[in-house]
This record gives sequence, structure tokens and C-alpha cells, in this order.
Amino acid sequence: MDHLQRATAALNRLLLQNCPKTFSSVWILKRAPGCYNFIRKHIRSEVGGIDWDTITSSLEPKYQRLWAPRRKRNSKPYRDRQEISRILNKYRSKLYVFVAPADAQDLQIRDKVAVALVRVAQAGNLLAKTEVVGLVRYAIDGWLDSYSYMSRWRGHDDEIREHLERCIRRYRYTGSFFRYVFRTLEYAGRGIRPFHACSLDDPIATDAREHKIDNVIHDPETSEIVFCKSRRVWS
Repeated sequence: MDHLQRATAALNRLLLQNCPKTFSSVWILKRAPGCYNFIRKHIRSEVGGIDWDTITSSLEPKYQRLWAPRRKRNSKPYRDRQEISRILNKYRSKLYVFVAPADAQDLQIRDKVAVALVRVAQAGNLLAKTEVVGLVRYAIDGWLDSYSYMSRWRGHDDEIREHLERCIRRYRYTGSFFRYVFRTLEYAGRGIRPFHACSLDDPIATDAREHKIDNVIHDPETSEIVFCKSRRVWS
């Protein structure tokens, strides 16, 4: 049995015996200091500190939902490329999972890397936030192609980035970060009216010789490009 399995088994027993409504690192320290010290010594993240995400994601699902991590104060923004490199280098041969995951194991690795970067971004590393946005965007583009109700986000790149950055700031639970982003966009996108692409080379009406481009003018007062009124009604 490796260190993670030992820590997970001990925590599952502790939670079964106490039946808490929620639990945190402080809760574990008070009730099982030996278990806490074992985790502190053996389960570490790539950038230092206890890797609570790995621990809690290995617990029984009914206990994962009870995890209540300590809220961190807003950290001073900084830029540290080495922190990102330590995370990515560990999974260098697996980074294809962000573009084309092949199976469930790839999806788990994708989430593990993303969550590690999210935690560093939450600590204030601006470069980590940029890295997460770039990597997760591959999946978002795939969702726009695969789900009709997500396709309405096309043309709203700035809004997508804003929601993604909010997800990075607010993510607390140890479950799938990608599922969290997906649900956020799904719910937030319900009020978006999808764009309907059309060409200015199209005729104004089915039987018209005039094209839409013929009625586009520049308004010198507002510097806007507008459509002028036409004798025909566009179909």
C-alpha cells in the first residue's frame, strides 16, 4: 500500500467514525494529528504544501462533497514561471490530454494538471491563470462544436474568458474543474441569443437584384457602419 492509499484509508475510517457535516485540514489535525502529520510528510504538491486535492479526490465520493478547504486571503499578484514548469514537466508526455484526451484516464490527468495550475493561480500567480485559460480553451472550443446549446457562445470570446477567470477564482471543490467550467457556461449561456451568420453579398430579397452590401453606409456623425433604408424589405 503506497502513501496515498494509506492516507486515504485512514481518512475514510476517520470520516466514517465521526460522520461530520463538513471537514477541513484543521478538522483532521484536531481529531487525528498522526494522520495529518503523515499526509503533511508524504503527500506534497509540485510547488510545496500539502496536496489536499489529491487526497480528497481519492476519498469515497460521499466524503468528497464534505470537503471545506480553508479560504485564503487575497494574495499579492506575482509572476513565477518556475511554478508552472514544475507542474507541467511532471506531465510533459501527457499534455496532449488538453487537446485530444483518449480515455477516462486521460480526462483524470487533464483535471489533475488543471487543478494544480488553478491552485497556483489562486495563490496569485498571474502566469498560471493565463496558462489555465489557454489550456482549458481547447476543451471549450470542442464543446462549442459538440453541443448545440453551447454553440451560442460563438463570437463571445471576451465573455467566455471572463467566466473562465471567475471559475479559476471561485473553484473550491475537489471535483472536476472542467465539469465546473462546463456547467458554468451551460447555465450562463441560457440567455444568449446565438449569432446567425449572413453574407453581405446575399441579395436583399429572393427576387432582388440589389445586395445587402449596397445598403451599407458610413455615418460621418457617429463613425458607425450602418444599414440605410431600402425600398425593399429584407427577407
